[in-house]
Amino acid sequence: MADPTGNDEGESQDERLSARDLTLAARQTVEELTGFRAESVSAFQWDGETWLVSVEVCELERIPNTTDVIATYVVQLDDRGGLLGYKRDRRYPRGQAEEG
Repeated sequence: MADPTGNDEGESQDERLSARDLTLAARQTVEELTGFRAESVSAFQWDGETWLVSVEVCELERIPNTTDVIATYVVQLDDRGGLLGYKRDRRYPRGQAEEG
């Protein structure tokens, strides 16, 4: 389909998703593949070829909730939100501050 502005090059640009849409796609992907509800996105970056989005999920609820087990999943997407890969990067107790 031709671009209504007459700019044929704009057609491929229109297929790219915004940062917001890419993070929403990553959250949905993690939820669908793991069955865990995505709580937040903690990182979003371009690695030169793909988008890497880090999504935090609660894998195990405990009492008190500061001892919940949280996992970080890194989702690799193309610029249209297509899944290229994902992996669990780390697990940690909710109450644990990150070192570094």
